[in-house]
Amino acid sequence: MRPPSSTPDRQYFVQNAYHVADVDEAMPRFAKLLGVGPFLIRRHIGLTPVTYRGASTSLDISAAHVQAGPIQIELVMQHCDNPSAFRDMYSPEKEGLHHVAIFPSDYNAMIDHYRQQGHQVATELVTPEKRGAAYIDTVATLGHMVEIYRVNESLYEFYQAVTDAAKHWDGQQLAIEI
Repeated sequence: MRPPSSTPDRQYFVQNAYHVADVDEAMPRFAKLLGVGPFLIRRHIGLTPVTYRGASTSLDISAAHVQAGPIQIELVMQHCDNPSAFRDMYSPEKEGLHHVAIFPSDYNAMIDHYRQQGHQVATELVTPEKRGAAYIDTVATLGHMVEIYRVNESLYEFYQAVTDAAKHWDGQQLAIEI
């Protein structure tokens, strides 16, 4: 089943993402607290191109994804000191809810929707799989950022893989390296 598409007048959060200080320490902590698993983890994802508030930069992150009912949970750890939407909210050792994610029916229209309401694009990036996203700075309004995905078939397949892993999890292997 594909995640629902969002429009500016009707948005569906499909992911809650947490900035964590140590992704390897956080996975068992979240699993024990929430009863979720397994995490599909990608380490040291080199992201280019990246823009931070209009300036070119790069990012090195690790991300672990797990399904919790209808919502995916992402644990993100930034390895580099470059400015980013993550560093706007959290220093390396601090943790907390960072963003919620949506699958827009129209990427540019969704960004325009947020801009028209006074919110800036904090970080925009493209993954090695060409998935890409924009992190909208809605901290003053919502207390966290909103991630607007650049939707493609690879993103749908990834979400399905996370969902399938959770359905078949036997509680044994906590992390699956991808």
